Parts: sequence; C-alpha cells; structure tokens
Amino acid sequence: MSGYSAIVLAAGEGNRLRPLTRNRPKPMLPAATRPILEHVFDQLIDAGVSEIVVVVGYRRDRVQSYFGPTYRNVPLTYVSQEKQLGTGHALLAAESVVDGTCLAINGDQIVDSRIIQDSIAGHESDSAATLALLQRADISEYGGVTVDNGRVTSIVENPSDGREYYLNAGVYVLEPAVFDAVRAAEPSAGEHHLVDGLSTLIDIGEIVRGVVSDGIWVDATYPWDLLDVSFELFDEGIIDGTRSSDSHEESAVHESAAIREPVVIDQDCVIESGAVVGPYVCLGENVTVGPNAVVERSVVDADTRIGTNAIAIECVTGTGVTLGAGSIVPGGPSDVRVGDRVFEDESLGALLADRVNDRGGVTYVPGTIVGSNATVHAGSTVRGTIAEDTEVQA
Repeated sequence: MSGYSAIVLAAGEGNRLRPLTRNRPKPMLPAATRPILEHVFDQLIDAGVSEIVVVVGYRRDRVQSYFGPTYRNVPLTYVSQEKQLGTGHALLAAESVVDGTCLAINGDQIVDSRIIQDSIAGHESDSAATLALLQRADISEYGGVTVDNGRVTSIVENPSDGREYYLNAGVYVLEPAVFDAVRAAEPSAGEHHLVDGLSTLIDIGEIVRGVVSDGIWVDATYPWDLLDVSFELFDEGIIDGTRSSDSHEESAVHESAAIREPVVIDQDCVIESGAVVGPYVCLGENVTVGPNAVVERSVVDADTRIGTNAIAIECVTGTGVTLGAGSIVPGGPSDVRVGDRVFEDESLGALLADRVNDRGGVTYVPGTIVGSNATVHAGSTVRGTIAEDTEVQA
C-alpha cells in the first residue's frame, strides 16, 4: 500500500477525559510515556503509509509543536478544523490535500498495523469505502456495525437493541465519493459525522465493505482508562515493559531502589533510595520518585514529583504534579463520578491533573479526581471531584 495518504482525525478535546484535557487534546494524552497520537503515527508508518494529513483543532499548538513537519521521515501536513463540528466536518477539512483512495483513522485510539493492513487488503475496486471491524463483547460506548456477506448493512452509534454488532475500529479506506456523501448527509445536532456519510452511501446501494481483524485496539474513554491502555500495551508487547527504555541511560536509579517489571522509565527520571516502582508503572520524562516511596500500577506524567514515603497505587497524574511526602493514593476499586454519571468498581486510586500541588500527608479516597492547579494542604483527606484552582484545607 505504499503511496497511500492517511487522514488522522485529531481535532477533538476528549470531554470525558477532563480534567486531563484541560490543557491538551485527547490524542496528546499519554499511552505509557508517549502521546496516543505518536502510537497512531507509528502504526500507520509500519503499515506502509507514506504521507500523513493531521486534522487539528482544540489545542492544536500542542500537536504541531510536539511533532513538527515530519515524523520518522514521513511528511506531516496539518489542516485546521476551526470549530469541532464532527468527524465528517474534520474529514472535509482535509479533502483538498488528498487525492484518490486514502485512509482515515481516529487519532485518539491505538490500532496496530495489522488492522490497517487488513483494511487495505480487504478494499476492493467496486467499494466506496471499507471499514475495519473487531469482535468485542461490549460495544455500547462505541459504534456498532452489522454486516451481510462482507457488506456493511448498518452503522449504529452506541447500540442497545440486542442485535449482533461488530465494533467500528475507526479505520476507514475511502474513495473520493465519500467526501460528497458526507456533505450530502443531514447533520445531527449541528455536526457532520463520517458514519452518516457512509450510511448515506449504504442507503443508496453503494458498496461499503467491512473487514474483520484480530489486531490490537485500545481506547481511553474516561480518565482511569489510561491505566488499562498502558497496561495493555505492556501485555501485548507494543511497548517494552522493562526499565531499559530507549533513554533509560539518562535516568538515575539508586542501587537500593526496587524496579518491578513491567515498567517504562523515560529520560531524566530520578528514583531515589529505597523506592519501589512497579509493576505496571509508566514514568514520564523528568519524574522524581523520592526515598522509600511506592508506585504501583500507575501512569505518572512528565515533571511530576512523588515525595518521600508517598504511596501511589492506580494513580494517574498530569504534568507537573507534586504528590507530597507521606501522601497516600491507596488504589481502587472505587465509584467515580463523571458529570451526572457514577461508574462503579473502577480501578482508580486518584487522578491528579496538571500542576496539582499536594503538600504532604494527604489521603485520597479511592476514585478522587483533582482538577488542574489545585492546592491540597498538608494533612487533608480528599474525596470526590475537586475543581481546578481549588484550595483544599485540612
């Protein structure tokens, strides 16, 4: 498939991942120690894609400044979706810079190169589009697809009618006719969606194929899913679950510290005496784990400081977080409130968004979510959802 262009849809915020997306879009959140979008680019290039068009919007500067004009010697072309009006609207923003058959892929979900290659291999000359499909037990939070003899017969978002569906993996091989179909489809709640354009093609008798793949697909819908995403990358071998990451030589691990694999340690980290890190831990760039601290089953983003004797279990942090000396994130399971929904028995000790400043001796009730720039004073017990810029007193 050499010579194909891929349109990567990376303009959205990821509302359900707030407060982590307060300062960056969902595609730039970490899967292990690298942005989700970087994994997407890797898999596209491994599948043979020779040009990538990136549709950016919300916090687009975070994407463009991180990647620049090329990635792994593959040119990146950026187009802007000024208002986030749906995946179809994003696709149309890229129409003028692609020619002929192209790929489209979600930039906020990780699919391995097998899924991309299977989609290309299954696309036939009489098809207007081909969708990658997966078999999953529960697709109620995603798009469902019904298929008859290889042809897609319906695409349903968040299906709940009891029919047998495949999961829409968010990988599409598209002919130019799809752009016209997206334009022609009626908007839903003011948004144009790619799947509505595909449904229009199905309704008028055009051939839309579905190809079932057994490749790896992982997605973070809610903040605690970042733990599962990283753990699955370990288990599937997509990342090397040892301390010997590409840049570990630039990190300092004290001889008395215990590293329990799998872990990934990015560059310029410091792990001090008596600390225990792992298993299933991802330490971003310039993280410090203080003396006798314990970090297990956690994703700790860049520039975070974990203080002396602190405990972080099933913890997700943003960038620049301080977990003070003696503070405890005890791990789940827990009930987590997101908006007006309560999710039961989720494995989340706490989520600390960008630049949370914990001054030590703090206890987090499982399921706690703390917004950006909050200050938690020494000796506090924190529970529930704490808004950004809040001061929590003991």
